[in-house]
Amino acid sequence: MVYKNNPIFYKGKKMNYVIDPRLTEAVAFFENAIPGGITLDDVPATRKAMSDLMLQMSAVAPKIPGITAGDYFAPADNAPDVMVRIYEPEGRTETLPALFWIHGGAWALGSVEMEDLRARSLALAFNCVVASVEYRLAPEHPFPAPLEDCYTALKWLAGSSERFNINPERIVVGGESAGGSLSAGLCLLARDRGELSICYQFLGCPALDDTTGEKEWVTKLESPLVDRRLLFDGWRSYLQTPLGCDDISPYAAPARAKNLSGLPPAFIAVGTQDVLCHDGIDYAQRLMKAGVPTELHVYRDGFHGFHVFAPEADISKRYIAEYTHVLRSVLHD
Repeated sequence: MVYKNNPIFYKGKKMNYVIDPRLTEAVAFFENAIPGGITLDDVPATRKAMSDLMLQMSAVAPKIPGITAGDYFAPADNAPDVMVRIYEPEGRTETLPALFWIHGGAWALGSVEMEDLRARSLALAFNCVVASVEYRLAPEHPFPAPLEDCYTALKWLAGSSERFNINPERIVVGGESAGGSLSAGLCLLARDRGELSICYQFLGCPALDDTTGEKEWVTKLESPLVDRRLLFDGWRSYLQTPLGCDDISPYAAPARAKNLSGLPPAFIAVGTQDVLCHDGIDYAQRLMKAGVPTELHVYRDGFHGFHVFAPEADISKRYIAEYTHVLRSVLHD
């Protein structure tokens, strides 16, 4: 049995904080499944390893009843059409709000298929249509390709409101990790282009600042799942330019945006043991100063993706309950 005050080890290093035993077990499971952790040294191999891991987890996860799904393609100008998987409650007839969902994966990993159970659970929990976007991945397709794919898909969704019987005034944009980064960038892009209406943004453990890896507090943090090296490699893969240089777009690294006014209200969640912790905290504070209604939730002992790998942990249950309460209200009230 694992006890709460037992030390936790990741990559052979002792992590000196008290942790829920379910989180301890999750880290041990992950280390066993992907020895040495996630890296982008061999992107195809890592993609396969992550896909295999998520399929393994999905195989033992409860099935999500009552949700249907279909794949569609949003037409793009001078780029490949963008696949969007639409989830909706089975047999529904009423007009519903929509959640535009962007998967994570350090901009180089992940897929709609890997997020399938999550998207189904979101559609069920919120009684809404979920649109999950299959954006192109770095390093083959660096910025702005992934963000432009998201914009193309969102514009198509809003323009297809009658086809899918959704309320175009109730579209929430959301994602976690790189999905949170793309969500924040998409909200900035939509505000500035003036073509789309987004009613809310959900940013879970978002990557927002390309210079975070150089911050002193990060160098002292032992963060499971996503460490400093992966953070550097993910940003380099996505930006294809030296980190910290002056010409990086705020749509790529939203922390660089000088003006945050006029953005949709936001829910931002981070864990204290996540290398992205202060990305979310700093951005939330700046949003509030800019007059954007913002909720910030900080989870003690939470590492990157804690709710995915340890859904039965107390902080995971709180996180899921809190964002479910907020987003259900945003979508339906």
